[in-house]
Formats: sequence, structure tokens, C-alpha cells
Amino acid sequence: MKTAHFILIFCLLALASPFAYASDPSPLQDFCVAINDPKDAVFVNGKFCKDPKLAKAQDFYYSGLNIPRNTSNPVGSIVTPVNVAQIPGLNTLGISLVRIDYAPNGGLNPPHTHPRATEILVVVEGTLYVGFVTSNTDNRLITKVLYPGDVFVFPIGLIHFQFNVGKTNAVAFAALSSQNPGVITVANAVFGSNPPINPDVLVKAFQLDKNVVKNLQSKFW
Repeated sequence: MKTAHFILIFCLLALASPFAYASDPSPLQDFCVAINDPKDAVFVNGKFCKDPKLAKAQDFYYSGLNIPRNTSNPVGSIVTPVNVAQIPGLNTLGISLVRIDYAPNGGLNPPHTHPRATEILVVVEGTLYVGFVTSNTDNRLITKVLYPGDVFVFPIGLIHFQFNVGKTNAVAFAALSSQNPGVITVANAVFGSNPPINPDVLVKAFQLDKNVVKNLQSKFW
């Protein structure tokens, strides 16, 4: 019995050690194919770093999130990202930001997912109906109507959306827990893939008529 207790304590101490890690670092790209020949390799999971002595304020700065964006597009919304592409100083810091503008009466940030980030959103103008769907264990829809000053969280990887239910423009800002969160818009990915998914697959998956599937693919393509 004492031996069993010793082994248990040893295992717990090993797990608690600062030198013991249970998982890989979070990826910052969609995939990383392993290769054996380094001459064919590329740098991944970030960017090459500037000499810290050469860093300047501009490396950590972005201006313009106060400017309203044009929402005259089919979905009636536009996302302005501020990630490592806009602020090089965000590299390795694990955060980013977006501004989202919504047209009145139905401006929609369509159902989408961020494969690498949790999102926390705050409404500054207008009224938004927001929500996310839990994973396939129950596919439960969790929704809320938000007003200026309200905050809502979308857990990492889950499909979520925002919809302007007001008669005026709406604006929200969101922070994301990755310098490069990625975004997969469900309709675009399913019906607008390149090359297109075989319509027979989508007919069966969505239980739709084949002509409807082809029509949707033509719209998103």
C-alpha cells in the first residue's frame, strides 16, 4: 500500500513540475505538415522577430478603429481586424482585436467559427441578437439580445453569429485570444469551397434538393 501511495505522490509531483507539459503549444496556422529535409521547411507558428533594440512605437500601434465601415454588402456587415498582420508587435502575445459594423434592420455577421481563439464582444452602438451553438453532444443554441455596454463570450471553436435587430447602425468590438484567430464562415466554406464539394455530399448532408445545392454553390462561388 505504501508503495502505491509513493507512486501516486510521485506522479502528482511530476505533473505539478514546471518542467512537465501536458500538451503542445496552440497552433497559429491551419495545419503544419512535418518534413524531414530542413531546406524545404518554412517558419511557422509566428513570425521571425525583429531585434528588440530596433523596435519602435509604430510596431505596437494601429489607428482608425473609430471610423465607420461600409456595410453595403450581401450580409450587411464588415469586420475590421487588428491582428499580427496590422500590429507586428502582437507577435507571440496571443491577443487580437476586431471592430464589427452592422447595417440597420438585419446586418449579419454570419455563422462562423474561430479555430484558434475565444472571443469576447462588447456592443457600443445598436442592438444585437447574438448566439453560439454547442458541440454535437446536444447542439444547444445559447442566445442573448445585447445593448450598448453589454458583453458576451463565444467559446473557442464554436459556431457563433451576431444579428442587428435594431433600426439603426450597430457597432461592436471584440477581443480574441490569439494573434491570428482565423475565421471559417460556415456557408462560404461549405458552398464556396475551391474546388467545390461534390453536390451529392451536400445533398445528403443537408437533406436538400440537388438543384438547391447547385444554386447555393453558384451564389457563394
